[in-house]
Amino acid sequence: MDGRIEWEVREEIGILTINNPPENYLYEPEFVALDVLRKWTSDPLLKGILIHGKGKHFSAGGDLKRLFEIVSHDENLEAKVIAGHEVINHLIQTNLPLVTAIHGVCFGGGLEIALACHIRIASENALFAAPEAIHGLIPGMGGTIRLPATVGHTEALKMILTGDMINSEEAYDMKLIDFIVPRKDVLFFAFSMLRRMTKNLSPLVIRSVVETLRNSASMTAEMAIAEETRIFCELAKKEYVRRIAESE
Repeated sequence: MDGRIEWEVREEIGILTINNPPENYLYEPEFVALDVLRKWTSDPLLKGILIHGKGKHFSAGGDLKRLFEIVSHDENLEAKVIAGHEVINHLIQTNLPLVTAIHGVCFGGGLEIALACHIRIASENALFAAPEAIHGLIPGMGGTIRLPATVGHTEALKMILTGDMINSEEAYDMKLIDFIVPRKDVLFFAFSMLRRMTKNLSPLVIRSVVETLRNSASMTAEMAIAEETRIFCELAKKEYVRRIAESE
């Protein structure tokens, strides 16, 4: 990936930076090598992940020139797209809170990365679009699933078929984003929120909360409650042992 994605850990928060200026295009669907991402996120002390773009923009989405180069060279595009899904799925399955700080353009694949996050914070100047259809394509990194789940089928259909850009106010009104802050504050605001949510909690408790909330959306109510009960009891036993050890 040649440095197009950067990673650092600051105060137990992993910061993933899209760094392919000026538009921060995603060079391949697997925008970061999965084995590299697994290594980065394997730290058991991690408490959250913040995703943002370096420079003027979050990400203008997939690199169409590279996409059609893959097709023209008869490379296995399907395998590459599946690998991209695996990257996003891995981020989700870390069971860590995912927060994204968005400024400038957030289009296509960039929007699909943002949609995989739990909390989306945008600057006043941010612009959003799902322009794939006007390029003869459809969203291919989970956008047709996560966009309607976030904004509803009507708004998702409008965004995808028109490819129209919307601003932060419009995105906020349709619940595509959760907060609007001044451009100069967006990264600090996102980091501070993530740190505030997690700093007094153990990584185990954080991951348990994220996992059970995800279960509520992906499992039947009966299965989700059974998992909640199991995880609650495991935490209670561990907390009892910790308190006994602390009191000795």
